[in-house]
Amino acid sequence: MNSTSLTTGNRALNRVVTGFFGNVARAYDTAALQQAVYRPPQDQVVSELRAAGSRRIADIGCGTGILTSRIARELHPEVTYGVDASTGMLEQARARSAVVHWRHAAAEHLPLGDGEVDAVVSTSAFHFFDHPVALREFHRVLSPGGLVAIATMHPSAPTARPIQRLTRSPLFPAHAPSPREVRKLLEDAGFELQDQRKVSRPLPSWLIPDVITIARRV
Repeated sequence: MNSTSLTTGNRALNRVVTGFFGNVARAYDTAALQQAVYRPPQDQVVSELRAAGSRRIADIGCGTGILTSRIARELHPEVTYGVDASTGMLEQARARSAVVHWRHAAAEHLPLGDGEVDAVVSTSAFHFFDHPVALREFHRVLSPGGLVAIATMHPSAPTARPIQRLTRSPLFPAHAPSPREVRKLLEDAGFELQDQRKVSRPLPSWLIPDVITIARRV
């Protein structure tokens, strides 16, 4: 499987990252990996969307489309978009659902109109984005009062802090922002924080330390 180069934000090695995920796309569908790593934050995102009554939803960094297809299947929104920069991931996603509108694009350049959706979600992908640029795009495509839900890894051990400081540089392909950083990024992009909490998991939180943040477009 291949990956087409996209113009993204300022993070380094975007082409390498998208190519890697294109090559490992099939592995993402294994039941054990999904249950252990990806299903818990996806459960919480679906609950937030259901509670908000969202009807036009975009899943950014959708990967092989498991969450996106689930949103379409369980919530029956008017329209569901799945957006990813990896053609390999999208190949898997398109085989999963003909209802979802799949789009090959980076989070920093969303192929959606201003105010086109009322919810934007992203799980286990935000650390690869150019955060300020991506959040400006999230804000642009959301209608006023629209929901944003972001689940992202947050290495919390003291030994991870020097790495966190280092990876803030755009010379690194990924940076997992702290909960405080996520709140500040959202506020700077024009969002109002609603909630932030650890993702509930059957595994110890130190093993997969991730946080979900909920906000609304002001």
